[in-house]
Amino acid sequence: MNIKKRRMRIHPLALSALPAALLIGCGGGSSDGGLPQLAAASPGTLQACANLASTLVLPETRIISSELVPQGPLTVQGATAQAPAHCLVKGKMKERTSPVDGASYAIGFEIRMPQAWNGRFLHQANGGLDGSVVTALGAVSGAAPVSPALVQGFAVLSSDAGHPAPTPFFGVDPQARLDYGYQAVGTLTPMAKNLIKSAYGKAPDRSYIAGCSNGGRHAMVAASRYADQYDGVLAGNPGFSLPKAATTQLWKAQQYAKVTTANDAAGLPNLTTAVTPAEFQLVSNKILAKCDALDGASDGLVNDVAACQTAFNLQNDVPSCTGARDGTCLTPEQKTVLSSVFAGPKNSKGEALYTGTWFDPGIAGANFASWHFGSPATRDAGAVAFIFTSPPSSVAAFTAIPGMRYALDFSMETDYPKMFATSAVYAEAPWSYMTPPNASDLSTLKNRGAKMMVYHGVADGVFSPVDTAGWMDRLQANHGGKADAFSRLFLVPGMNHCSGGPTTDQFDMLAPLVAWVEQGKAPDSVTARARGAGANVVNAELPASWSATRTRPLCAYPKVARYNGTGDIESASSFSCK
Repeated sequence: MNIKKRRMRIHPLALSALPAALLIGCGGGSSDGGLPQLAAASPGTLQACANLASTLVLPETRIISSELVPQGPLTVQGATAQAPAHCLVKGKMKERTSPVDGASYAIGFEIRMPQAWNGRFLHQANGGLDGSVVTALGAVSGAAPVSPALVQGFAVLSSDAGHPAPTPFFGVDPQARLDYGYQAVGTLTPMAKNLIKSAYGKAPDRSYIAGCSNGGRHAMVAASRYADQYDGVLAGNPGFSLPKAATTQLWKAQQYAKVTTANDAAGLPNLTTAVTPAEFQLVSNKILAKCDALDGASDGLVNDVAACQTAFNLQNDVPSCTGARDGTCLTPEQKTVLSSVFAGPKNSKGEALYTGTWFDPGIAGANFASWHFGSPATRDAGAVAFIFTSPPSSVAAFTAIPGMRYALDFSMETDYPKMFATSAVYAEAPWSYMTPPNASDLSTLKNRGAKMMVYHGVADGVFSPVDTAGWMDRLQANHGGKADAFSRLFLVPGMNHCSGGPTTDQFDMLAPLVAWVEQGKAPDSVTARARGAGANVVNAELPASWSATRTRPLCAYPKVARYNGTGDIESASSFSCK
């Protein structure tokens, strides 16, 4: 796939040159080219906790429990943080029985509120199919965060987005679909602010929403639908085109099935044999050979990903097999399939159905392959069958066949359009309830002084970083080339889906977002660190030649981190965003 190098734009970064005194407003000043400057949050102290379950009355809400949790460790996804003493409140909203499938539904949630509060609220948007109330620690940016939101002093909300299990069958219920798509966020937000007010004696001064993957989609949707409710939005690897991405996963399975060399126990193609880890590593090495030095440093990272798409050619730069596959070559058929997969699906009319993706050395990451080979028959088949097409499948029909069979039989001609369909029972189309309306027009967010930061791993195996970069381009165009005044995108070279791969994937974007929202300090770059030996969670995929503590600047798109020509190649200070 050849992607023309994107035209470099000059960003309006005059903010960074202004004295700090001019940027720290009291709510009435302005920055960012005349946009309102929001005042900084003021701290508070917890005033009520244990009695909230028995005394607090909120609309359509049942408080199940409230308790004071002492200071101590909290572990989420393998990363342990020393959480401050806090109040933990658990509850449910809008409990009901579905008239369609007869199942019980509610929007389950928990809120953790530190005794020493920074005056801010964070809505922790969770990932995948939701369906479980993940610990509300606020670990929302980069892999294995070292300073989650609760530790930073935020009151943090987590929810199950309106259904009780991380399985797709809730898609049979029309309201559960809408809650998963966007309405749970709209329902939870005012409740959470009122609950926080009851606990501290004042409502939060500043409200943020953050998440990665589907959580990034939730954040993107909130930036469009609920911009009046949130001052800061942080969206990681956002699946804002999720129905298209999920159907593309099924299409990928069909492509890879053409070059598999073995079947599974059900007699269906074993996709892991289509391209082996050694063959992905071969392609990764060839990408590095062509593209590593484009940013001025041969360091195992390709910062100038746009230039790389022109420099690297799969057909010419990867050896073709003349004999058996042994990890040192690709067959012509494999090259055809990979070229198609990276270019993205098209229908019989030649129309693109989802954006393609970039060639990046991070495609050697195990997470990349797992999305291509493992997810289509499991996560994606179920999500498409029940949530992203109308009408949904029945549980009996779906479970009667293997997930891989569903993936292979899915038609991009006749089934794909069902994401735009409605019926009397399913009155809103999946594409409508899953995606941010008018995603390139964030005037409400902009005009009230709110800010948005987006990050995306360049080697994401499921949500196209090209799609996200294209969104940023459209946002810039729609806002007269000045979208940088309120929204910035940061690409993470080598990173897979939210984390992993040969990359520097540990970073905190929440603190820079707060500084931008409340002090007018626009982030030109964010420093990212490798998770080598000694990290809280070690990344086993780091090349042995890298420093265990390598750092790199993640630059505001479309700028690229380029080596200054001198200095320690393992240090972010030796690179500049250009």
